[in-house]
Amino acid sequence: MQDLIQTNYAIDTFYFLVMGVLVMFMACGFSMLESGMVRAKNTAEILTKNVSLYAIACIMYMLLGYQLMYLDTEPGSVLPSLGFLLQAEHTAEEVLASGGEIYYSNRSDYFFQVVFVATAMSIVSGAVAERMRLWAFLGFAVVMTAVIYPVSGMWTWGGGWLSEAGYSDFAGAGVVHLCGGAAALAGVLIVGPRAGKYEADGRINAIPGCNMPLATLGMFVLWFGWFGFNGGSELRLSNIDEANAVARVFVNTNLAASGGLVAALVLARLWFGKADLTMALNGALAGLVSITAEPLAGSAPWCMMVGMIGGLLVVVSIVALDILRIDDPVGAISVHGVCGIWGIIAVVFSKAEATLAGQLLGVVGIFGWVFLASLAVWGALNAIMGIRVSEEDEEVGLDLSETGLEAYPDFTPA
Repeated sequence: MQDLIQTNYAIDTFYFLVMGVLVMFMACGFSMLESGMVRAKNTAEILTKNVSLYAIACIMYMLLGYQLMYLDTEPGSVLPSLGFLLQAEHTAEEVLASGGEIYYSNRSDYFFQVVFVATAMSIVSGAVAERMRLWAFLGFAVVMTAVIYPVSGMWTWGGGWLSEAGYSDFAGAGVVHLCGGAAALAGVLIVGPRAGKYEADGRINAIPGCNMPLATLGMFVLWFGWFGFNGGSELRLSNIDEANAVARVFVNTNLAASGGLVAALVLARLWFGKADLTMALNGALAGLVSITAEPLAGSAPWCMMVGMIGGLLVVVSIVALDILRIDDPVGAISVHGVCGIWGIIAVVFSKAEATLAGQLLGVVGIFGWVFLASLAVWGALNAIMGIRVSEEDEEVGLDLSETGLEAYPDFTPA
């Protein structure tokens, strides 16, 4: 029995870590997707944001965020309590004495959680692209990963009041994606649209990205990493039931992405008369976000349907936000915010114990906290240092003004 406990502990810890590595690889996906969807003159800057925010998230979540979200939290709490850095690892005696109740290491839990934090922050990056100062964005990343995300995370996964109210979110459609979408919306409202995006007479100008092959690669990397995002959220692998559950999560996740892509592609063809690649890419991501709240309980056809509805919603949302003059270069608010809400609500139709009241309370609680807190932080940063680059710098491009180099020096004029 003791040998089995030790073996299972090793297997589940290793599984947790590998799934965390897959989610970490999503940082590459966001980097590629966003750098393909912006103009060439802003590519190096957005890559700098993405690599920097990942490192900031790892540091700030270790110093403060993980403590706020999990350690010493009283059930049903609204306010978090402070722990002290990371918990000590379990000893062999503790693991054996637990009879299998302790089945992965504390450090593997921190690692898996911190890559989710970085994902939420990466969502913000694309929405405010091409006109925000680099250091203002990184300043927001510090607060977002240290405080804003962990507080709503404590309310949900940390056993706080939303969890006690019955809110259900398997892998973070609300905890991660709606959180990132809400923070992005607040930032976009403060920083304003890109120059030339909207005309005074109401016309909307398309500003195409510079590298669709790179954007497509980014989407596939995110799709790949999502198997870790959802699959790892099952938390263990070391028995028959858990192994079957992981397989079910993988299949359902894959079908939701496929459904979202096809639905978005067909709707774009019917609406715009063309097979819009950017809508197809966002459709796949919309399907993935939509199924993240519950990829286990539903059947395969149902999960595909959840993804398809997400794919339809993201096309409508992207167009609607443009009409409202909310400029989101990569569609992050629509993909992660709107489809995050849909995914949270969809749980009611597949998970018997989930209630519409509990899910809607989660939407209101997460969005309300993150949006208002982010609005305050963005506003403070704007007052202190200004978050928008000058008109001249925006025209020249953020690569030169913010990083001093160009991503494509042979192809873009200085």
